[in-house]
Amino acid sequence: MSQQPPYGQTPPPGYGYPPPPPAPKKSSAGKIIGFGCLGVVGLVVLLGVVGAMLGTDGKDKTATPPAPGASAAPSAPAKAPASEPAAPAPKGAEADVKITSCEVDSATNWAKANLTITNGSSKKSNYLINVEFVNASGTRVGEAIAATNNLAPGQAAQQTAQGLDQIKDKVTCKVTSVTRYAS
Repeated sequence: MSQQPPYGQTPPPGYGYPPPPPAPKKSSAGKIIGFGCLGVVGLVVLLGVVGAMLGTDGKDKTATPPAPGASAAPSAPAKAPASEPAAPAPKGAEADVKITSCEVDSATNWAKANLTITNGSSKKSNYLINVEFVNASGTRVGEAIAATNNLAPGQAAQQTAQGLDQIKDKVTCKVTSVTRYAS
């Protein structure tokens, strides 16, 4: 008699054949990458919320786009008269951000503010800047965010805060908050 099982049947373990190997385990690399990306996005949102809450101290900067064909003379009356006290200069991180232009794109009707960010601190820093777009009646019609990272002390960077709201009017750009933290 043969000690082999009938054709088509698997022998019991220890009957002369080794047990079948276990099924391979599934890789969880996709889950790790997905949750890692989700964590990074959550951290960025959290930093933005904390920055918006802590960075606002009521010091705003404004800039208006020059009218096409306007000369330097009309811009002189825009300055505060000598009898009115000038607004105090911004301090801290707010002093590091200057609006260089403010406009609404005629093709997309999206507002944008071009910014120059100069690191005035003694450490390499990251910046998160919130900008709002205000129409002539003082109503906020849009907002945008700009950011830059690893800016060395004294180094400047050019950034654009691009709004995505449809705006038909001329706007004024105001920096509503600036969050600076060491990188």
